[in-house]
Amino acid sequence: MNKQLEEFNEYRKKMNDKLLSEDNKVIKRIFNLDTNAYQKGHLDVKTKELMGLVASTVLRCDDCIKYHLETCFKEGVTKEEVMESLSIATLVGGTIVIPHLRRAYEFWELLENSTK
Repeated sequence: MNKQLEEFNEYRKKMNDKLLSEDNKVIKRIFNLDTNAYQKGHLDVKTKELMGLVASTVLRCDDCIKYHLETCFKEGVTKEEVMESLSIATLVGGTIVIPHLRRAYEFWELLENSTK
């Protein structure tokens, strides 16, 4: 796995573990809700992750974008599906999301290259 991908995932896990070790029901419930919201239901996981990617891009959260891109990659989403979803995010979010679009594209390339 690419070093940048490893660092992102290690940091995310380390900090999530620290946050969840605190005795805070609200944070634990939000994490649980987030986990359960992306489970297969009437919509499949792939669709939910693409929706999460669009929302994260519009909200301009690079960590969220990376998380959803990695999950999309693991779910077998194609580059074309990601780009179409990111085009909707850019339409909705406006030109202010273009820097996030660039970083998303770069991160997707890291994901693709991590399997080579």
